[in-house]
Amino acid sequence: MNEFELMVHLHRNNKRQGPGSDESTNLAITLAKIDREKSYRIADIGCGTGAQTMFLAKTLKGDIIAVDLFEEFLEKLKENSAKENTIANIKTLSASMDKLPFEKEEFDILWSEGAVYNIGFKNGINYWKEFLKPGGILAVSELSWTTNCRPKELEDFWTGEYAEMDTIAGKIRVLEEAGYKVLGHFILSDDCWLDNYYNPLLNSHKAFREKFGNNETAER
Repeated sequence: MNEFELMVHLHRNNKRQGPGSDESTNLAITLAKIDREKSYRIADIGCGTGAQTMFLAKTLKGDIIAVDLFEEFLEKLKENSAKENTIANIKTLSASMDKLPFEKEEFDILWSEGAVYNIGFKNGINYWKEFLKPGGILAVSELSWTTNCRPKELEDFWTGEYAEMDTIAGKIRVLEEAGYKVLGHFILSDDCWLDNYYNPLLNSHKAFREKFGNNETAER
């Protein structure tokens, strides 16, 4: 079993595969001035098992294409959506976020929480832009420094792991250079990371180790 398959097993039974909350998704909707009475065509790119997809579907009208590379996540999203009353219609699509089978200017809204880093922030926002209608909205979260002063150990780690790591001001500059007008931004609260991502991940780790503890890749 390879690293990607193991990561899917570790994450698939958790509500979220990255930091976030219904409150933060709602705040992004508000800052983007999205009219909750209008109908939209939306793509949620890198949706995972769809915590934010479900909130969008309960809050906004129209059609949502939930996109993820891993079928296991999409199956879980389908299970969850079947149990919920939603306003928007949800369809799933297994595809790589850098090879999307969409038409030019197909969507009113592109949504992506905690996923664009997989193909690089600059590459992602430039590539995805072609799928937005004129005046369309991109809502995206990204790893960012919140200060210009940080420990060298952290600096060295992220330089090696994600060379595009930058300050919020730096990310805004990249967006503006790509032709976007930034409507607003905010920093995810601690509970988005701890209560909604890291702690559930820790809780699922014991069962994961019991099942895959003999796998050398899993041990790493």
